[in-house]
Amino acid sequence: MPKLAAFPKAFMQALCKDGSMKVAEWIRLADKLDIEGLEWYAGFIEMSDEKNWAIFRRMTEDAGKVIPMMCCSPDFTHPDKAFRKKEVEKEKRWIDMTYALGGNYCRVLSGQRRPQLSLDEGVKLAVDCINDCLPYASERNITLILENHYKDDFWEYPEFAQKADVFCKLVDSINHPFFGVNYDPSNTYLAGEDPLELLKRVSHRVVTMHASDRYLKEGTIEDLRREEGGAAGYAKRLSHGEIGKGLNDYDAIFTELKGIGFDGWISIEDGVEGMDQLDRSVTFLRNKIAHYW
Repeated sequence: MPKLAAFPKAFMQALCKDGSMKVAEWIRLADKLDIEGLEWYAGFIEMSDEKNWAIFRRMTEDAGKVIPMMCCSPDFTHPDKAFRKKEVEKEKRWIDMTYALGGNYCRVLSGQRRPQLSLDEGVKLAVDCINDCLPYASERNITLILENHYKDDFWEYPEFAQKADVFCKLVDSINHPFFGVNYDPSNTYLAGEDPLELLKRVSHRVVTMHASDRYLKEGTIEDLRREEGGAAGYAKRLSHGEIGKGLNDYDAIFTELKGIGFDGWISIEDGVEGMDQLDRSVTFLRNKIAHYW
């Protein structure tokens, strides 16, 4: 049966930029939720001090939870070889971070969709870099998870593999027991595509999932699809919302995942309107999991 984790979506500025929230406070808040784990973020300010890694693991485990997943954003599509090498080294450090926290899943991305980059070149650069990281990850029993992502907050361009065809080409190019997919249904809308169509193409490779929901603030899905890659519609038309009240069809999603034997972690990206909203999303997912598993 899948287990639930939570990601501090509402507190990223406070935890990563201005320091107005400490990691210990997030752990205390999450302790009140009916979840088994916390998805970590490599960019928490306090994670820059490696002495904190063991401390945060102990805090989380003392609260009866674990840290199964690491969220980080390597950029593997830069044209400069030296830059890519540094990104591989950063990913390896994040793998070390995941290992120290007791996790088993560490995110990878393709990189930025730079205008001069061809499809074949971008896929090759990303595949080569991910393959460079895989032996290091497998030695630590950590699976690298490629997310169908939209755009890192601090990138200039959207994700190279944002579109389903590119994402699937990249996934199909890597065959390794310590590589899989982190499926995020909401991000598919940002590409102007259907999350269920993507899921059916990659469900046999899905090992973890981000649970979130989006709702339209204005216009229609067709309006969103007409916009370039969904990128322009991200800020204007779509907003995070309570899980179960947005565009995602969780009955269809869980039917597909149950059908292929998925029993991994589902991490909740929600709570932008507060912990009560996050708690309601937990309850919604708990009920759906109980129904389908």
